[in-house]
Amino acid sequence: MENTDTSIFSANQSRFNIIYYANEYENDITETFGLNGGNLRKANSYAEIFEVVNKLTVYELDVSILLEVTPTATNDAFNLVEQLKQNWLSRNIVIIFLLTEKDASVTKKAFDLRVSDCYSPDFVFSDVKLRLQFLYTYKILHSKLKNLPNEPLEQYKIPLSKRIFDLTLSITALVFLSPLFLIVAILIKLDSKGSVFYASKRVGSGYQIFDFYKFRSMRANADKEIENLKKDNQYGDSAFFKIQNDPRVTKLGSFLRNSSLDELPQLFNVLLGNMSIVGNRPLPLYEAEQLTTDEWSTRFLGPAGITGLWQITKRGKKDMSDRERKKFDNFYTKNFTIWLDLKIIFMTIPALFQKEKV
Repeated sequence: MENTDTSIFSANQSRFNIIYYANEYENDITETFGLNGGNLRKANSYAEIFEVVNKLTVYELDVSILLEVTPTATNDAFNLVEQLKQNWLSRNIVIIFLLTEKDASVTKKAFDLRVSDCYSPDFVFSDVKLRLQFLYTYKILHSKLKNLPNEPLEQYKIPLSKRIFDLTLSITALVFLSPLFLIVAILIKLDSKGSVFYASKRVGSGYQIFDFYKFRSMRANADKEIENLKKDNQYGDSAFFKIQNDPRVTKLGSFLRNSSLDELPQLFNVLLGNMSIVGNRPLPLYEAEQLTTDEWSTRFLGPAGITGLWQITKRGKKDMSDRERKKFDNFYTKNFTIWLDLKIIFMTIPALFQKEKV
């Protein structure tokens, strides 16, 4: 990914423009966001935040707000959000709640009021940083002020029937496949140095960032080699990245990938609720940050999944363009049903053993 002024996720990007109110989390906020020239301003009350934001001009809307919310201050926090949402200049500002105590009712109301995100203990501030970076890109850098939306932002929630379906399949699969998990883990340790599992940050439904699990199929530190391999990208100059005969893949990793056995740990992501069995593939940050236009952000309004339309129709084929892949994702977002999911699952089996090494 090129290091440009408009690329918030570039390697050297660490500047933030934040107004925050916090006591318990103040040290964490300053340590996470205050270094490397970040513009960090503390407010002594919610009322002060409203006063500061109310004085912003149209050219200063790159600001984000971090609010520490205690059980005794929830109503004040909600009132602040409601006031900000009433002003057309401030209604799309990124606002993140940092709860000091878990409370599902507070989280629900926060999202009902269109708060950008709501974290409950025990969250990690590095995750808040990643989330804030992505929200900043999505809602500010790629927004056109003259076209600010009047309608509430869509929030995807897995339907209850789909969630029950996911839990039933994932639990059953994990029980029956546990011996296979053990065998693959032993083989990976024998094949090359490194951990058995590979975890990376991925972007799923609603641009939520989560830890995505796979069996390790590459040598250690393979992510650091991407920049040197971009010239061989199967998709050309595209948001998606995939190359044939990837030199980073281990001998065992090649078999795991071609048989899709490396994907099995994502059953744990399904259990955690980050993903569904069927959905749109969650993307690495460097890919997802390029898909924030109105046309293609639709793919993030549906479930993230282990398998999907792309896998069963075009996976591994050289003639697939990035536009085709994004169209499959958008189609599934608008049309998914349990019956479509079942059809995709049955069609996934022959697609697992792909011919192309990608």
